[in-house]
Amino acid sequence: MRILVLGRTGYLGAHVADRLRALPGARVFDGGRAPGADFGIDLAADRPDRLADVLAAAAPDAVVNCAGATGGDAVMLAETNARGPAALCEALRRAAPAARLVHLGSAAEYGPGEPDTRVAESAATRPVTPYGATKLAGTVAVAASGLDGVVLRVGNPVGPGAPPSGLPGRIAALLREAGPDPEAVLRLGDLSAHRDFVDVRDVARAVALAVTAPGPLPPVLNIGAGRAVPVRELVRGLAGRAGFRGRIEEEAAGSARSAQVSWQCSDITAAGEALGWRPVHSLGDSLAALWAATAPEEIRTP
Repeated sequence: MRILVLGRTGYLGAHVADRLRALPGARVFDGGRAPGADFGIDLAADRPDRLADVLAAAAPDAVVNCAGATGGDAVMLAETNARGPAALCEALRRAAPAARLVHLGSAAEYGPGEPDTRVAESAATRPVTPYGATKLAGTVAVAASGLDGVVLRVGNPVGPGAPPSGLPGRIAALLREAGPDPEAVLRLGDLSAHRDFVDVRDVARAVALAVTAPGPLPPVLNIGAGRAVPVRELVRGLAGRAGFRGRIEEEAAGSARSAQVSWQCSDITAAGEALGWRPVHSLGDSLAALWAATAPEEIRTP
């Protein structure tokens, strides 16, 4: 099976590519802008006809789109998260219409959730940020494409390699910098929001199942832990694993998104029915792996 992974150099993409390479008989190719990519692709800028030429050369049985932007201005978010999937779908229709497309969406597409309620795929989508809105546009492009495609709507990924651009990776970096100093102080925003944290390795396993599942799949499947956790619990869990002896201070003013979306939790029933998937890593597993991965290389290397 020939599998083309777009966005392999990103956090999710790296884990996904590693998992796919372990599939029997899989040949995994890298598509992206990074030097040395097997196939040069820029979803934010390439026209569909050029993408179609590249896809024809790659001849994939499946395409996994992990490419996406989480930060930046609204224009960059729209080019990457909305235009990119639309252009990819058009190119696939021309060059590889039988290929399965697995696209990574985001739970941010749902917007604010109701406390103590898990959100199913049939729920209304009400994103409150440019990120959520542009990811939703990409989901619509895939779902309406007529291709053999599925969107995996991912919760808040956590685990080894989490980048400092996201909350878990940023907290880990701050704790590593603080060390065991009892006078250290971590000044953070409001940590009361609830999030559905899912291990990045569980996300990668869901992608592998979606790539290889027989027959058509539902257009959208939630991939999360199915459990809402206060962000404060994640921070304290990491601090415990770090041996942090200082103080954690919460400021009343947090991020705008935390204020607008205080609760987020996905119903993952459909993914279990369609893929036979459930998360296997607990939040404790994820935090332990994240913290271990931040250690200096000389400590991590036996």
